[in-house]
Amino acid sequence: MKTSIRRTLKALTAATATAGMIALGATAASAHVQVNPDDTGANGYSHLTFNVPNESPTAKTSKFEVKLPADAPFTSVSVKPVEGWSAQVITSDLPKPVTISGATVTKAPSSVVWTADAAHQIGQNEYQAFSLSVGRLPAARTTVTLPATQTYTDGTAVIWDEHSAEGQPEPEHPAPSFTITAEDGTAAAASASASPLAAATATQTSQTADSGASVWGIVLGAAGFVLGAAALGLVLAGRRNRAAQ
Repeated sequence: MKTSIRRTLKALTAATATAGMIALGATAASAHVQVNPDDTGANGYSHLTFNVPNESPTAKTSKFEVKLPADAPFTSVSVKPVEGWSAQVITSDLPKPVTISGATVTKAPSSVVWTADAAHQIGQNEYQAFSLSVGRLPAARTTVTLPATQTYTDGTAVIWDEHSAEGQPEPEHPAPSFTITAEDGTAAAASASASPLAAATATQTSQTADSGASVWGIVLGAAGFVLGAAALGLVLAGRRNRAAQ
């Protein structure tokens, strides 16, 4: 019995250790520069948050640069302040003019550079979030790729610009990217078209409920009247009997 218990405990310990190693491996594999948009609707505006982990065991991250698309440029770029980091939005001539909302655009923001002071550099086992407000987003089903460069205090730089291919292992330094979805107005239009039906259903339900309440009110009122009349009759009959005696 004791041997069986010991074997069970050993098996559980091994399973726990294996799960921990798998989880550690998954965490290490996902420790990349990533971008998380809060909205991906076509032709809209979005907040993009870049999560930048420090992956050097000996140096700190002192600079971070993101390149913005030139084929479908953002005409509006705003930076959320980060304590201890200065930010610069760089505007450049586009390779070729593009038309956005009927206007010809020849210049647009081409990159954003964040630089840390000595006290706020990203150290070991740390990460920093950098946020942008951008717009307008391009058409649906477009993939927005935002290559980034992470510079360390020892002078080394990691360039996050590799493209992922379906069915292939993830590259060592994938470029931050996201895919544009259908325009938000589509969902709004669907909601608007459904709202008259919903309103009519709600009105009908309300009217039915009110009608039912009215019927019950009449029934209860009539019952109360009958009971009241019967009680009054009994009282009067009792008085007549006493008077006759």
